[in-house]
Amino acid sequence: MQLACDDLLLDACDADPACETLRIWQPETTFVVTGYTNHIMQEVHVDRCVERGIPLYRRTSGGGTVVQGPGCLNYALVLRMERDPDLATISSTNRHILQRMAGTLAGLLNLPVEVRGHTDLVCSGRKFSGNAQRRKEHALLFHGTFLLAFDLSVIEDLLPLPSLQPEYRAGRSHKEFLTNIPLRAETIIGALRREWCADEAYGLFPPDAVRTLAESRYLNHEWTYRF
Repeated sequence: MQLACDDLLLDACDADPACETLRIWQPETTFVVTGYTNHIMQEVHVDRCVERGIPLYRRTSGGGTVVQGPGCLNYALVLRMERDPDLATISSTNRHILQRMAGTLAGLLNLPVEVRGHTDLVCSGRKFSGNAQRRKEHALLFHGTFLLAFDLSVIEDLLPLPSLQPEYRAGRSHKEFLTNIPLRAETIIGALRREWCADEAYGLFPPDAVRTLAESRYLNHEWTYRF
């Protein structure tokens, strides 16, 4: 349902410039999400997920495979590309949005935050946020996760080392590479709202529309295991 919400917001913004949105949510259960082109059998210990009843999903944006659950904070930015020349390409969008995110988080942490790899946010050499994007004709979806109080051993257990790794990872295990940051979700939410001038509430999509997309795409076995 959450993945479907992001897709519907992107469709709405692509059709209507007034629909730019910042959406924030926190997962209540543990699940695995692969990037659009990830080979699920290569990037996930599928047998362990099945044994434990942990759902597997495939999103429509790029990026790598992630495990999420309580202790993660997710955001989705849906923006019109014409709002800023820096949103014209994938690489310039990554730089533009992540540099703003890094500045916001550094101010809250009172520590340097770096943009590393293609879409990672890093503090003291360890990744605490992964991000991805999807683009349509006029609008883009840029979404990501902040690790706040997540059990990193779950990631270690459910995911092998990714087939593609940024150089700065240097072969480190998930537990050696990832870190939680000591911030409350409410603190980050307030800072992101200020940074992106998200002042007005956006009307929710009809639940039936979200449910229909979720069932036809994200609960579709052929979609999930397409690669």
